[in-house]
Amino acid sequence: MVRDVRSYDIIGYGDEVPGVLALVAAAREYRRRTNRYPRVLLMSKGSLQEGIGGHLVRGGLAYLDRSQVSRELQKSLGLDTFGSPPTLYREFLQRSGVIGIGLDPRKANAALKEMLLQAGVDLLSKVEIQAVSKEGQKIASITTSRGTIYSAKQFIDATVNAELAQVAGVKKLKGFQTFGLPESELPVSLVFETQGLSVRRLKELDYTYLKRFTNLGDTQAQKYLLHAAGMNAKLAEQLRLEMIEPRGNLRTLWGGHDYIDVRSPALSIAYHSFRGTKLSFSETGIILDEGNIAILPGERLSWNALLFAVTGSEAESLARSGGKPTPKMLEEMSFVATWLKSLGATSVTSASELYIRHAGNVTGVVEPLTGAKMLMGGVPESEALASFAYHFDVRGGIKGMGEKAKSQGWMNSLSFKPPVFNVGIRHALIKNVPNLAVVSPGSGFEGFSSSAGRIVEFNAAVGQGVGIAAINALLTGKNMADVSNREVRQVLAETGQLPRIYGRAHPQDGFLLAQFESLVTGGAVVA
Repeated sequence: MVRDVRSYDIIGYGDEVPGVLALVAAAREYRRRTNRYPRVLLMSKGSLQEGIGGHLVRGGLAYLDRSQVSRELQKSLGLDTFGSPPTLYREFLQRSGVIGIGLDPRKANAALKEMLLQAGVDLLSKVEIQAVSKEGQKIASITTSRGTIYSAKQFIDATVNAELAQVAGVKKLKGFQTFGLPESELPVSLVFETQGLSVRRLKELDYTYLKRFTNLGDTQAQKYLLHAAGMNAKLAEQLRLEMIEPRGNLRTLWGGHDYIDVRSPALSIAYHSFRGTKLSFSETGIILDEGNIAILPGERLSWNALLFAVTGSEAESLARSGGKPTPKMLEEMSFVATWLKSLGATSVTSASELYIRHAGNVTGVVEPLTGAKMLMGGVPESEALASFAYHFDVRGGIKGMGEKAKSQGWMNSLSFKPPVFNVGIRHALIKNVPNLAVVSPGSGFEGFSSSAGRIVEFNAAVGQGVGIAAINALLTGKNMADVSNREVRQVLAETGQLPRIYGRAHPQDGFLLAQFESLVTGGAVVA
């Protein structure tokens, strides 16, 4: 029987933005060095007809997490608000019309399609991997469920759960197994868009709820608050305190040109009172949280607020099923829609895919990345491809972490300074599958690092570097796993693509976190 075999130079599996940018970077670098484009294929489990760009596009996550550079550092180094983004990511944002934080998924889809078309990248949608064949340690080809074989020299996995890597025999730990907590996992979000609910109207609602819920004389509002607290007077008091700033002012919304930060639980209380469910994520596993809201054209608001608790196994299962929300999630979304329409929204539309923050991490990478290394400034400046600043963001918490720390005799705080660190690619390169890179929250993160390393802007820098490394390997005949940060940096510098480097070490916090990660991860990470 003649098999249908299609040959490429590079195959990318998964269409998350960092992976797309990795392929674009690879195609451009190959053309720079050979004056022609390579044969590149982008495969995705998702429906590319619904949009290219993973959770930022089909998942609708319009509120971007940007590099969090302190004003002090901005001033001392003359940096912009968001530091110095990776050049390819900056181009993507410009093409998508992003002013600061708000990304219109429709424009993002168009921008990525254009970048891929210009780079000559082929697209394959709704792909299920049936098998991976290897020649020695290297991946040789992917066989899809349709029976077609796609061969390549280099492979890039951009899925949240490192699915291609897993099929290729790479070990992946579930959840926070690097802490010995395999079933503890970050929550998933079902992002939704509203129309007809103006920013002004939302601010008025928030302010009204704040005034009423903090007024003990408003008996009706206190009744609603108590119901949202599950008839727990102590929780009700705690929620009241969270609505007031230390100086006594109400904790109102903060808004910029293209975003809104919800800073109090007032809207959440109103929803959970309407819904008749307790505002306690640890108890119910479902919460309308204090939202991050992107302001989009046409009076559209994109909400990252509806959280669902998942286990490590559930996160893996959701990723493997294409990130589709469950019936239970869609049922909760229907209540949210009804509530928002009662407040003035004319339409409420949920995304077709979930925002899965994290679904475990691969082991056996060339150089694992820990939270302590981030706090110590990341890779040396001489190797740095970019810099990134972000806090250890464990939205929803890591279940069992406090108990785990106590059981190990840890007496110090688990709050650390936000790391400001230099970016490399070695945590994304697989040692025992040397022509494969994993560019995603599922890369070789250990300890707390995945909570900052899962952010798209960081992974975009890694992706651009990996794309260049793939071409270096392709044209020199070496393994991608053997390409150094310095080699990639040299290309970025020569081509005018190296952003400002501003990593900073926090030795005291770094030393403490190194102690904790060593204490708690001992024996949990097995290569």
